[in-house]
Parts: sequence; C-alpha cells; structure tokens
Amino acid sequence: MTHSFVQIMIVLLAGISLIVVLTARLRLHPFFALLIASFVVGLGVQLPVIDVLNTMKEGFGSILRSLGFIILLGTALGVILERNGSTGVMANYILAKIGRRYPALAMSVTGLIVGLPIFCDSGFIVLSGLNSTLAKRTGTPLVIMAVSMATGLYSVHCLIPPHPGAAAAAGIIGVSYGKLIMLGICVAIPAMLAAYFYIGYAGRKTVTIDLHSQERQEAIVNEIIPPSVVSSFLPVVIPIILIAIKSILNTDNSSAGNIFAVLGDPVIALSIGVLMALISSKPGKNRKINHWLQESAEKAGGILVIIGGGGAFGAVLAATKIGQHMGEVLPLAGMGILFPFLLTSVLKTAQGSSTVAIITAASIIQPLLPVLGFVTPDQKLLCVLAMGAGSMMISHANDAYFWVIAKFEKIGMPAMLKVYSVATVIMGLTSLLMIYLLSFFL
Repeated sequence: MTHSFVQIMIVLLAGISLIVVLTARLRLHPFFALLIASFVVGLGVQLPVIDVLNTMKEGFGSILRSLGFIILLGTALGVILERNGSTGVMANYILAKIGRRYPALAMSVTGLIVGLPIFCDSGFIVLSGLNSTLAKRTGTPLVIMAVSMATGLYSVHCLIPPHPGAAAAAGIIGVSYGKLIMLGICVAIPAMLAAYFYIGYAGRKTVTIDLHSQERQEAIVNEIIPPSVVSSFLPVVIPIILIAIKSILNTDNSSAGNIFAVLGDPVIALSIGVLMALISSKPGKNRKINHWLQESAEKAGGILVIIGGGGAFGAVLAATKIGQHMGEVLPLAGMGILFPFLLTSVLKTAQGSSTVAIITAASIIQPLLPVLGFVTPDQKLLCVLAMGAGSMMISHANDAYFWVIAKFEKIGMPAMLKVYSVATVIMGLTSLLMIYLLSFFL
C-alpha cells in the first residue's frame, strides 16, 4: 500500500503531538504515550492492526536486546556509588584540589565526573549538601554553585552512555559505545565550560534564598563509612578505559586485541565496575547491598520500558517508509547534523524530558539516515552526538530536573530561567559547534 507524503507527515505530526501532550500536559508515563503514538501512526497509514502489533513487538524486543544489560548495569553502578559514599569522596577530592580558588568550577568538574555513572537528578541531590557547604565557606552565590554543578551533571547525562537517552540513540542508530563515550566527553567538557563562564556572569546579578541542606547531607554521609579516594574513582574510570581500549583496538586480532574485545564490551566493562564498587563498600554496609541492587533493578525497569516504547515507536515509523517519502520531497541531504539537532531540540523544549526527546528523535531519524547522508559509522556517531546536543535545549519549567534544582536549593523561577535555562541553550549550541568541528576530523 502506498501513501502520500502529506498523509505520512500528518500522521507523524499527530504521533509526535500526542507524545508531547500526553507526557507534558497530562503527565502520562512516557511508555504509554509512545505506545499510543505507535498505534496512531500505524493505523493512520492503514497498516493492519496485527501488523502494527507485530512491528511494535519486534521494535520493543530489538532495542531491549541491545540495551537491557547496559542500562541495568549502568543504573546499578550509579546507585551503589551513591549509596556507599563514593560520590561524596570523589566530590570532596575534587573540591580539595580546585575548590578554594575556583569553587564554581570545582562543582562543574565534580558534576561532570560524578555524573558519568549517575543520573543528573540523583547526582544533584547527593551532592547538594557539599555544594551548599562550599558556597557558604567561599561566599559564592548559591545560584552560581548550584547551577554550575547542575550543568556539569547535565552535560554528560545528555551525551554519554550508559545514560539512557544516549545509550538508546546509539542502539537505534547503530553506533559504537566506546567511540560515543570518548567523543561525548570531548563535547561535554566544552559545553560544561561554556555554561560555567555564563553562569559566573549571570549568577552574580541574582539573589537567592539562604543555604539549607548542609545538615541533611551531613546526616546521610555520617551514616556510612565511605571508600578511599582510589576505590571511589576506579569503578568509574576502569569501565571507561576498557571500553575505550576496545574501540581503539577494534581491528586488532592480536592476543591483547582479543582480550580487550571481551573486557571492553560495555556489558563486561560495566559488570567489572559494579563488582569493584561492591568490593569497595565497607563491611558494615554489606547488609544493605541486596537493597541497593534491588533499588537499581527497580529504577532500571522504569527506564527500560521507556526505551522499549521508543523502539516500538521507531519500528512503526520505519514500517511507514517515512525515510523514503521525506527523502523524495524535502532537501534533507544539505542539513546534515543540523536536522537531528533541531528535531531533538523541539521535542525536548516541548515535552521536557531529554531521554524521551532523544529516543523519539532517534526513532524518527533512523529510517532517514541515508537521506541525511549519515552512512558511515563516524557519520552516524556525529548524528547521535547532534541529538544529544539537541536534548540539552531548552530545560525549563516542564523539565523535572529543572524543579529538582529549583526546589532543592530554593532558587526562584526568575533566577532559574535567567541562569539555568539560558545556560542549557549555551550548552546545546556549544555542543553543536564542537560536533561540527569534529566532523572535519572524522
């Protein structure tokens, strides 16, 4: 059955609009929004109901097969490091090295490093007490400290696996996790620094309410015996190194290449990180390890169903042959990385979730890859990074992370919009610029 371009576009816009309205306005869980949108798109192009169902099942299973273990292990690593005190140890170490002279920069760097395995909202809550303490000691405005830390966490959350949006996009588009991590860090650091400089300028003119969370955080920290500095950093650093080495030795058939082909597999590398994090937990806390693992499994389950819903939605879109239709009518070939960036930006700004935005965008773009000119592995990598950059823009009142920052540090709406929301725009544009520059070397 053939369909006109107009019909395809009407159905696509209807599906996207449904996702935005159901998640942002009606607060429906993203999985069910994606499920409903899949049916709307499939039935809108007159696919038989049984074909829509089978396509959704295939898309759901395919994406979970490639990402299930990675998301689960990445979530487990983050939860364990948070619960056993490693995040606090890493933060205190960074603060001790650069915190006195450059406290806001210290919080940005802390956010970036701690945020590698931990979701941005969890990382912000865990580190907020340290942030408040350093702000009080140095006399730095709280809004500068809080937003600097928030953007450091946010930079890696949008760009780097095992964070769910980046991991899902890599699985949907077909990108090497190792290369995505390495180049994602190269993009995240300039984005973090650009936000840091802007925050230092804008935050000086903003007044916020008094500090308040130090006692709560100290109470949490005092309940545990944290690991050493080395033991805290290794579960984060070792998996990244192993995955990176595998990417570098990808075509090496030597003994070392074969060993790192196994050790550098993201599932194995993250398993090693989880094991190291568990070993570094003090004996007095071992009784809680089962609770930590159960918490991580429950948390990962919520993420996996969203990713699976995105896979189902993407499979239905592919069945409509949207890529072929759009390629015949629209001049997409000349847009390059700008198209995935703009599409993800619109989705993020409209419905608030970076994860939902990048998963939805990747589902739409996957059948368009040949039309957009993303054919080689490096070109697909740039496409995923462009979607990650787009998922940074624009964090505002419909973003849950926006409210975590505002409510936890009692920062008013005007200050949040002026300092944090504008900073996310700067981060997105800086990331896009870095990706464009990287395109000359890939």
